[in-house]
Amino acid sequence: MLARRIIPCLDIKAGRVVKGTSFVSLRDAGDPLELAQRYNEQSADELVFLDIAASSENRGTTIELATRLARELFIPFTIGGGISTLDDIHALVTAGADKVSVNSSAISNPNLITEGARRFGSQCIVVAIDARKRDLSKQDQRADDISKWEVFSHGGSRSTGLDAVAWAREMESRGAGEILLTSMDADGHQDGFELELTAAISGTLNIPVIASGGGGTFEHFRDALTIGKADAVLAASVFHYGKYTVSEVKEYLSENSIPVRKV
Repeated sequence: MLARRIIPCLDIKAGRVVKGTSFVSLRDAGDPLELAQRYNEQSADELVFLDIAASSENRGTTIELATRLARELFIPFTIGGGISTLDDIHALVTAGADKVSVNSSAISNPNLITEGARRFGSQCIVVAIDARKRDLSKQDQRADDISKWEVFSHGGSRSTGLDAVAWAREMESRGAGEILLTSMDADGHQDGFELELTAAISGTLNIPVIASGGGGTFEHFRDALTIGKADAVLAASVFHYGKYTVSEVKEYLSENSIPVRKV
């Protein structure tokens, strides 16, 4: 079995790391570079940086951040937010990003994923999916191919009508190398990952799925990787505010027979 990855996520707004609950009520969590260096020391497998306001503010991700991170970090990192063209991807990869995360622009222009994978390789292209549970009692659509979850864009502010499971399949078919799956319902609550959603998407894909949204205890991380069948787990609040270190989570997983990379 391949080693499972533990990935801190740093949401960036106005140059600072922030964290909210269900994508709202943001509070400051610190300087991105200082936090990144801390997680580097804690044996994080990767880092994800998301400029959460870039799409809603109709601007690109700052290249300066990618350049600073590449200069200071010695672990792989993904950067996303406001990426809408192949030139954007090229600029971030050239600046030092190992992967780019695309969300809203994949929805408005799915061919960006196809062409991005062709030009830069699937291993470079992460598609982020922000999903929220549907209120099926208000839905006329009860077809068997409609799942319980809908995709949202622009930092979770816009309903798309897209089915989350079907959308994940399409992104894999277009060449995405990985799916970053966030449950908007669970995000920031620390009550556990949305295991049903995670398992539904992990079980239908052949590419890695990163579970995001809801990590609050060691057991939550374990369940995301076992019951949810995720390949990696991403978390923010528990790491940013010092509830656990990345090393402590990895030690717990190792003690519970889940393979992780060296602590």
